[in-house]
Amino acid sequence: MNQLPNHSLIAKDLLGVDAVIRHRLHSDVPLVSQVAEHIIAGGGKRLRPALLLLAAGAVAYRENQHLILAAVVEFIHTATLLHDDVVDESALRRGRETANAHFGNAASVLVGDFLYSRAFQMMVGVGSMRVMQVLADATNVIAEGEVLQLMNCHNADVDVEDYLRVVRYKTAKLFEASARLGAILGAASADVEEGLACFGMHLGTAFQIVDDVLDYSGEEGKIGKHLGDDLAEGKPTLPLIHVMKEGDAAQANLVRMALEEGGRESFTAIIQAVKSTGALNAAMQVAVDEAALAKQALSVLPDTQYRDALIELSDFAVARDY
Repeated sequence: MNQLPNHSLIAKDLLGVDAVIRHRLHSDVPLVSQVAEHIIAGGGKRLRPALLLLAAGAVAYRENQHLILAAVVEFIHTATLLHDDVVDESALRRGRETANAHFGNAASVLVGDFLYSRAFQMMVGVGSMRVMQVLADATNVIAEGEVLQLMNCHNADVDVEDYLRVVRYKTAKLFEASARLGAILGAASADVEEGLACFGMHLGTAFQIVDDVLDYSGEEGKIGKHLGDDLAEGKPTLPLIHVMKEGDAAQANLVRMALEEGGRESFTAIIQAVKSTGALNAAMQVAVDEAALAKQALSVLPDTQYRDALIELSDFAVARDY
C-alpha cells in the first residue's frame, strides 16, 4: 500500500480544508504569502487533517468547525517544517527546494511564526477553551521535542527510550491532538476521547519510525529528500541505535563515529551495517507494534466506515514507501 488511502468519506471535507488554508494564508505582506504558499503547495499527505476529520466523523460530528481545526493543525505542522528545515539546514523536502533554501533562513523562521500565530487566531475563533488548551499544550510539547532532538544530535549514547520520547513529543503529539480534537468537537465521552487520542499517539509514533527507516532504505525520488540526511545531521534514530546495540564492535564504533562527527562520508558502510544487523526489520517491527496498539485503541468506537478508515490509516503508516 503505497498510496494514501482514498477516504471518500472525507473527500469533500478535505477540499473544504484546502479552501480554508488558502483563505487564511493571505497576508498584506507579500513575502509571508509567498513563503507559506511555497511549502503548502509542495503537497504533503494531509495526514493530520485527515485524522481530525475521520475522528470527528467517527463520533458523528456534523457541523463545520472541524474544517477550521483541520486547517489549524496543518498550519502548526507546516510551521514546524519551516523551523525544522532551518535547524537541520535541509535543502530538499517533498522533492522540492525547501523554503529556507529558496527564501533564506530569516524568512522561513518568521513565516513559521506567522503560521503559528495565524493558527492561534483561528482556534480562538472556534470559541472553545478546551480546544485552545489541547492545541496550546500540543504546540508547547512539540517545541520541547524539537529541543530534545537538538540535544540528542551527535550523541551516540541515546537509547531507545530517549529516541521514543523525542518521537512522542515532536511528531506523535500533533497526531494525538488531531484525533482528540475530533472527539471534543463531537462531545464524545471521556473513554472515546482518550481512545482516539491514544490512537493518534501510536499512529504518529509508527509514522515517524517509518520515516526514520526510509532514510536508510527509501528511494530519494519517492521520499522527496536526500537519503542519509539523518546521518549527516547526527541524528541517532532507531536503525542506528539497533546497530550500536546488536552489531559487533567495529559496526558499533562506525556508527558512533558517524553520529559524533556528522556528514555522509560513511553512509555506504553504515547502510551495510544497518542491513547486516537486521536494523531495518527491527525498527519496522516497532512501527508495526505501534500501529497494532493504535488499532486496539479504536475498540472504544462503534463499527462504522469511519473506524474502518482510521484502521486503513494505521495500515498506510507502516506500509508506505514515501
